[in-house]
Amino acid sequence: MHSVIVDCAIYRDGRRTQGPADLSDALAECRRAGEAFVWIGLYEPTEDEFGQVTEEFALHPLAVEDALKAHQRPKLEVYDDSLFVVLKPVEYEPDNDIVSAGEVMVFIGDSFVVTVRHGEQAPLAAVRRRLEAEPEMLRHGPAAVLYAIADAVVDHYVDVAGELGTDLEELETEVFSPVGGGSRHTASGIYAFKRQILEFRRATVPLAQPLARLGGDLGGRVPFVPDKARPFFRDVNDHLTRVNESVEGLDRLVSDILSAHLAQMSVRQNDDVRKISAWAAMAAVPTMVAGIYGMNFDHMPELHWVWAYPTLIGALVVLEFLLHRLFKRRGWL
Repeated sequence: MHSVIVDCAIYRDGRRTQGPADLSDALAECRRAGEAFVWIGLYEPTEDEFGQVTEEFALHPLAVEDALKAHQRPKLEVYDDSLFVVLKPVEYEPDNDIVSAGEVMVFIGDSFVVTVRHGEQAPLAAVRRRLEAEPEMLRHGPAAVLYAIADAVVDHYVDVAGELGTDLEELETEVFSPVGGGSRHTASGIYAFKRQILEFRRATVPLAQPLARLGGDLGGRVPFVPDKARPFFRDVNDHLTRVNESVEGLDRLVSDILSAHLAQMSVRQNDDVRKISAWAAMAAVPTMVAGIYGMNFDHMPELHWVWAYPTLIGALVVLEFLLHRLFKRRGWL
């Protein structure tokens, strides 16, 4: 089990301290101290590796199942002895236009915090270091850890939304450029970008309700979260609301860009059809005349006239010139 434990520490009065290596003894000591808690961080544990933690902290089996299997949507579950929160940190690779999501599960209860991370996104070591540098925050107990993790995840959402917005501007420029918009790969690129926005929304939108509950906006009291911690969660929820509004705007804009691109393609196809029709009409005149004079009749107009041939060629040139002017004036050529 030690291979999956990223970090384990006891915090007293906002300071990291040494404590018993045994989880049961560490938890008992924290509960005796009153103002202390133990924080255990795990990375992709198996069922057997997570078994001791489950037993020592009396974690609910349904929450344990979710934490082990991952692939959960953001949510908040309240159990008798613990609070279970799922968050989905995301990373965006601008070079590949790929949004990838991980998962962070947080159990908080009486004098303990257990974090389970799946994926390489949002390592919690930075969050732990930041909290350890702010003992005043850590004095608030396990709820402070939950707030710090949620705040870090949502703050990174803001960064990812900004990167997506920048790439969408580049895509918009490409679509409306005279050359790039006609590429056959443009539509597939827009659709792929829309899928990445959808992946991002799967992480951000469902998190709004859990944060609203933690902030007290939906009424009722959430256990293990003191009333004085609610304003902090409301602040995180405000940031998330702005992210969701930004993502919704990006989604609408990319849909509009796709519609505009398809309209552009339709207009260009119509232009091509009109040009082909105009050239075909211009080719029809000499074809018709040549076809008539290609018939084997003895009695035809001006057949034996010396100037018949140059006159006919000149008439065809004049007709072609007039047709070209007509089609050009109407925008067909």
